[in-house]
Amino acid sequence: MRNTTRMMKQLVGASLVALLAACGSAPVGPGFYRVEQGDTLSKIARSNRQSVQSIVRWNNLTNPDSIEVGQVLRVAPPGGAASTGGAVRSSGSGSASSPAPRPAPADSTPSAAPASTISLVWPADGTVIRRFDGSNSKGIDISAAAGTPVIAAAPGTVVYAGNGLRGYGNLLILKHNAEYLTAYAHNRVLLVKEGQSVTRGEKIAEMGDTDTDRVMLHFELRYQGRSIDPSRALPPR
Repeated sequence: MRNTTRMMKQLVGASLVALLAACGSAPVGPGFYRVEQGDTLSKIARSNRQSVQSIVRWNNLTNPDSIEVGQVLRVAPPGGAASTGGAVRSSGSGSASSPAPRPAPADSTPSAAPASTISLVWPADGTVIRRFDGSNSKGIDISAAAGTPVIAAAPGTVVYAGNGLRGYGNLLILKHNAEYLTAYAHNRVLLVKEGQSVTRGEKIAEMGDTDTDRVMLHFELRYQGRSIDPSRALPPR
């Protein structure tokens, strides 16, 4: 029975990971690729006959080992330029590769969302105790008293309401359009249900400390399945 419960939790967690990337399910354009479960940068590079170095440069990746499911990557040279790294070739010759060129300026890709494409309101009053860094923190943490209202940062539809994802406690996920969703974690109580439409500023939960060691709201913004800095779309405080 214990093994069955553990398996069910793993399945729920996997489905939520897919759900967090669901807003990025729309087809990508030529020259781009959406990261799928089990992908590595090396695998993506081989499949698209490019070098890992080229993909890293085109997408301005700071950590090639930290790509996310749903993330959109450029896999063809921008503007039709020739790939400097080239595909990995199997050859018997021992010719040395040419020196790597100086990195080109990073171009704008679908994974880098302009802040103007979605406008948010702050999901709760309180003090920001942790900011987005893209690796250890996928969102921002807001601390306040237990029971502080949590509101919808933008109009949307509740696509998840529950506590099945370890580390998030009582969690809400709102889908705003085909590209954006927001997540609200560690709530004391959830006030909306899956499938329900909500308006900007509507109270959807109360701040709590479920699955964490202090009362706070963990708030994430996802663009095409990839976590981005919410503060870029929030009004200044």
